[in-house]
Amino acid sequence: MKKDNLIISKKKFNSRLIVGTGKYKSMVECAKAIKISGAEIVTVAVRRVNISDTSKPLLMDYIDPKKITYLPNTAGCFNSDEALRTLRLAREIGGWKLVKLEVLGDKDNLFPEMIETLKSTEILTKEGFKVMVYCNDDPLMAKRLENAGAAAIMPLAAPIGSGLGILNKVNIQIIRNQTKLPLIIDAGLGQASDATIAMELGCDGVLVNTAIAKAKKPFEMAKAFKNAVIAGRQSFLSGRIEKKVMGSASSPKKGII
Repeated sequence: MKKDNLIISKKKFNSRLIVGTGKYKSMVECAKAIKISGAEIVTVAVRRVNISDTSKPLLMDYIDPKKITYLPNTAGCFNSDEALRTLRLAREIGGWKLVKLEVLGDKDNLFPEMIETLKSTEILTKEGFKVMVYCNDDPLMAKRLENAGAAAIMPLAAPIGSGLGILNKVNIQIIRNQTKLPLIIDAGLGQASDATIAMELGCDGVLVNTAIAKAKKPFEMAKAFKNAVIAGRQSFLSGRIEKKVMGSASSPKKGII
């Protein structure tokens, strides 16, 4: 069988699960959960996680960037200028060009500010960045991001950290049908079955942080999400049966005693 890789900006990954590095009790716990999850990409909040001050514990001491792909993100940025400055800094520190853009609208709901997000995407792509974009689940805006040169579309399932799961399956399916870019569900997943649903909708992957980091048993939840993503992808590729209103007997009608 042909290898079913996740491909982002021409780079291949075996795992379709991306995990965050925030909210864990310690870096040791974070590193162990990531290992158990099988994730090959981790998001790193440049403004919140220490990746440059050698006088303090460095994330690199626990998660080897030679083995795991770091995805610097702009968590905590509320306008384009902040986001641009943050990612340019990330490029200077570690040479990272594959990045996650996240420009928030306000501090209460943490929804993406799409006008600033689109503007930032246009600028960053012109500067050579490969931009994976956190966005709302609006198919029209998702198309604009694609036209602006985004490397991946990352619509929210629900508000960040809410654990509500996928609230708008229809829009996610529309976005899936209109784009050939990697489609990664980002934000709002609460349990492993949410990841399975995302994959069964045809998404290329999911990004999870709070659901694992804040679970009562983070390591078990990391394993659950790993298996859920695999199961959902297999289910999608297998081709589900047609939905019908009426029942249909599974046993043969002929040869009945």
